[in-house]
Amino acid sequence: MGSAAERAQGESITITFEDLQGRAIYIESYGCTYNHADTRRLEAILEGLGCRLTGPEEADAVIVNTCTVIGATERKMLRRLAAFAGRDLYVTGCMPLVQMDKIRSVCTPHVIHPDEIHERSGGVGTPGAGAIGVVQVASGCVGRCSYCITRLARGRLRSAPARDILDAVRDLAASGACEIQLTGQDVAAWGLDRGESLPDLLREIVEIPGRFAVRLGMMHPASVLGILDPLVDALRNDKVFRFLHLPVQSGSDTVLERMQRGYRAADVVRIVDTFRERFPDMMISSDFITGFPGETDEEFRRTLELLQRAAFVKVNITRYSRRPGTPAAALKDLPERIRKDRSRVLLAEANRIYDAYNERWIGRETPVVATEKNVPGSTVCRNPCYLNVVITEDLPFGFSGRAVITENRRHYVVGDLIPSDAG
Repeated sequence: MGSAAERAQGESITITFEDLQGRAIYIESYGCTYNHADTRRLEAILEGLGCRLTGPEEADAVIVNTCTVIGATERKMLRRLAAFAGRDLYVTGCMPLVQMDKIRSVCTPHVIHPDEIHERSGGVGTPGAGAIGVVQVASGCVGRCSYCITRLARGRLRSAPARDILDAVRDLAASGACEIQLTGQDVAAWGLDRGESLPDLLREIVEIPGRFAVRLGMMHPASVLGILDPLVDALRNDKVFRFLHLPVQSGSDTVLERMQRGYRAADVVRIVDTFRERFPDMMISSDFITGFPGETDEEFRRTLELLQRAAFVKVNITRYSRRPGTPAAALKDLPERIRKDRSRVLLAEANRIYDAYNERWIGRETPVVATEKNVPGSTVCRNPCYLNVVITEDLPFGFSGRAVITENRRHYVVGDLIPSDAG
């Protein structure tokens, strides 16, 4: 096949999957849910070619599925690639699409373009961990964020056809998945390039037979604004978790303008209030960037105020890092000390909010479904608001019942099962 990597980088480094046929392969995977789903696709392709997936010492070829969303991640990727520089090395993910020069500074790998993985594997669904299935509903985005390297790597929005998504959900539900994650760089934008919308898609998904619930992936606030009311209506169905990942990045309108995010802080408040008026216990998570170029004390204070006002639960906080090729890369960085101090302040408040949210559940009964196992003798469950409930029993995947919440451990709560004959 023609190499998409060659088109992206102007290089003649090409591979075919048959080059890996019958070999022992070690894969390392980094980044978002979408990227890890690509890894699962890749594993299935290789297994179909008679490959054996193994550890690094036994492998005669190594594949690294890369992420480069922030500077710290980029540095980690380069360290890992350098560690495998003497091996038969293959690289995929976002990094080779935008930073092949950095990769070549530490190694000379073959390139597997993500599009080649999709073209070879077909479909848009893949099994995840435990009783989780993942459906890649779209790649790329419609945004123009001034700091984002991912949009340079993934390009403009490309939505998967609704029929492919529905087929994937049917297959995953039939195979026993009880949590189905819809993933993409901006799930709320699904269908904009096809004259369709996410709420319409959800209305079709919930008609599919099976005991499952959909977890919506990351959604850009500007995209949510265009579908707000029908999206809220879609979450009324029990087959959709009352959960929203809404990365807002800043609470300052002037910083949001410099970021080219396409919305204002008041828009974020309107989204949050609209959902919480309908679903008071709804879990809404977010992402924030501290120390964006030029951020003043007052602008940071407004970010802190938005976090408090919206009461976001489970917040990812990153210190701004310059990404090559982005418009913001030309701006003067704030001192690292300021970025770090602001990150600490925001994290402390985020943790306080997280604890307060979990404490609300103590003593309450809630439905739970078993989805994952992380530690022997316990099971990770989810409730309708996607609360992470750990039951200290070995439960089969897909088990559903009721539990009373007994402890707050910040990143999860502990629950005790209520016997099914207890009323």
